[in-house]
Amino acid sequence: MKHFLLLFAFLLLVSPVVLAQEAAVPADTTWRRSFSSGLNVNQAAFSDNWKAGGVSSIALNTFLNARAQYKKGPHSWDNDFQLQYGLLKNKGEGMRKSQDRLYFDSKYGRSFSTDWNIFASLNFLSQLAQGFEYDAKENGGDRLISSFLSPGFLTLAVGAEYKPTPNFSLRLSPLAPRLTFLIDDKVAQNERYGVPEGDVVRTELLAAMVQADYDKEIATNMRLKLNYMAFLNYKRFAFKNVDHRLNLSLTAKVNKYINVSLMGNALYDRDQDGDVQYSQSLGLGVMYTLQGFTVN
Repeated sequence: MKHFLLLFAFLLLVSPVVLAQEAAVPADTTWRRSFSSGLNVNQAAFSDNWKAGGVSSIALNTFLNARAQYKKGPHSWDNDFQLQYGLLKNKGEGMRKSQDRLYFDSKYGRSFSTDWNIFASLNFLSQLAQGFEYDAKENGGDRLISSFLSPGFLTLAVGAEYKPTPNFSLRLSPLAPRLTFLIDDKVAQNERYGVPEGDVVRTELLAAMVQADYDKEIATNMRLKLNYMAFLNYKRFAFKNVDHRLNLSLTAKVNKYINVSLMGNALYDRDQDGDVQYSQSLGLGVMYTLQGFTVN
């Protein structure tokens, strides 16, 4: 707990110095750029004789969202990077991970009408650190169920995209081959994530994907970011076998640096679990946002 508090204090001291530095404004208006990064903290403390009950705890969550969009003539190139990571420390327990998401998407498009493009994209999804099932003990320790690239998903897609505004897009991909990675041998002993026994990669060549993205300031100093993906393997064509992923980020700025953020993730993937998985976090902390030019 002491080292955790020292880390948090250091970040609070350093953040205003770093965030106060103004980035140079690009001269090329064919680019639209946005960047936001935040550090949120939640804390609770109880005396040993607090009769109402409770557990002293501290949680630290950080996030980073970066987007760069290029548009010139019929050509466009959109890039989106998202990182979420959090730690939680309850009294009497070791440090535990509360959230962990690493996401990157890059897409080239060529318009054939005002609102429609043909496109090719690359999409990557994984996590940074190991994940454990704390209620299931294994060999004297917590059961390891995930880590970096275990699982990891790399999806290539081609198709048509509906993009009426820079803030919203809908992609329809009749061809979206996906690779599922499982490179950690210790994770593979406990979870397979659809990867065949003895393999480290699962290849799904005949597949389709639908992806929707929304990123906009919906009110003064309030920004909503949504990403939805549906993936279907043609060889297992059935509604129950469609993978669904929904990610939400709602950020409200109290002032130039203080923000309140709500983040949520929902997942349905029968290769992982028969039920819907979800995670959610709400925090108050420090945030820095930089917006670039809009497209002329």
